[in-house]
Amino acid sequence: MRKPGAYRSLENLARIGAADYQDGHQAIRRLVLVGSSATCIVAGLCWSAIYLLAGAAIAAAVPAIYAVLSLASTALFAATRSYRTYVGFQLTLIFFLPLCMSLILGDQASAVVIWSALAPFGALLFASRRTALTWFVLFLFALASTIVPLPEIEHPLPHGFVTAMFVLNLGALLTLLFAMTAYFIRQMHLLQDRSEMLLHSILPKHIAEHLKGSPGRTAEQHDEASILFADIVGFTALSSQLSPDELVTMLDEVFVEFDLLVDQLGLEKIKTIGDCYMVASGIPLPRADHAHVLARLALAMQRTVANRLFCGHRLAFRIGMNSGPVIAGVIGRKKFIYDLWGEAVNIASRVEGGGTVGAIQISAATHALLKDDFVCVPAGKVHITGEYEVDVYHLIGEKGSQADFTGKTGNLDMQQFADGRSLP
Repeated sequence: MRKPGAYRSLENLARIGAADYQDGHQAIRRLVLVGSSATCIVAGLCWSAIYLLAGAAIAAAVPAIYAVLSLASTALFAATRSYRTYVGFQLTLIFFLPLCMSLILGDQASAVVIWSALAPFGALLFASRRTALTWFVLFLFALASTIVPLPEIEHPLPHGFVTAMFVLNLGALLTLLFAMTAYFIRQMHLLQDRSEMLLHSILPKHIAEHLKGSPGRTAEQHDEASILFADIVGFTALSSQLSPDELVTMLDEVFVEFDLLVDQLGLEKIKTIGDCYMVASGIPLPRADHAHVLARLALAMQRTVANRLFCGHRLAFRIGMNSGPVIAGVIGRKKFIYDLWGEAVNIASRVEGGGTVGAIQISAATHALLKDDFVCVPAGKVHITGEYEVDVYHLIGEKGSQADFTGKTGNLDMQQFADGRSLP
């Protein structure tokens, strides 16, 4: 739905001072403050015109002066970005000028002093609670001062006009307060939604919700899980041939494709380290088919890489899988990360590192879970740190699928990958 032109103009004006704070609470406070000030400037000019038409020239001068001074301070804020000065000046204007107008009109003030209430409310949103309390106490004194009868400087105004302005002052102020608060809350909700989206992009949803409820370290033991590592063959040599922008673009294209596959299969991407991509299945929520679904991901990744170019380059991956118990948890305070630890993770990494170009290499533990439903062929042994070896297998495809069970990876020249050269 297209926003009205006046609304869009006000919203654009409100962005003065928020350019350096595109996200976060500071940007929202600046947006609402400038937007509210602009609205009060318009209201001041309208009030000035109304009182001038009613013949109250002295009273009409007060909101006009407010509009001019407020506009000048907004322009100064746009130039200097001095937020504290701008807040202080705006709060002072909105507090004292309505009070001055009330003193000028006397008993005909029509509750104009109520506009001074914007000072404590504004301080609560844009400054601090202590500052807001100070302004609120001053407002109570100002409100009490209107009880004392004062001589009317202006000539008598019609009774109907005074009543109408009483309703207009209360209605306009409440409308502004409602709109200002509603916009502030809406922007805060949008900020919260963006923050939660970012949090969920870093952490599994289950873990993110847990941390929101009880911040601190979280660690879980998962007795049955599967881990996959995949990295680009000849990446170091290839990276030396690419510009930084081309390198990042290529990795982004590859990993975005992998991310889509991970999401489709309901798995958990753990992290990327350089050109290495790590995925887990069976965490943080357990699932009986953890090895099967991760194997389907590996086959889908293999097909994706074989069927397209990335930033103009043909890539090949080594993919390794292992299954077993792992420990999962969140570490860090500022740049935290959800990670996995355990021998099963170490074996998965070794199985991938000792794999064949273009092949999906799985450990004996994973093979035991997949052998009844997937075609696998023996591929020898892989040495693991600690002076022992594990049997490994090449995962060819799912039984009953249309996969090529020959164990070949297509018509690519694997020697070129082994030499670190990409294919056109």
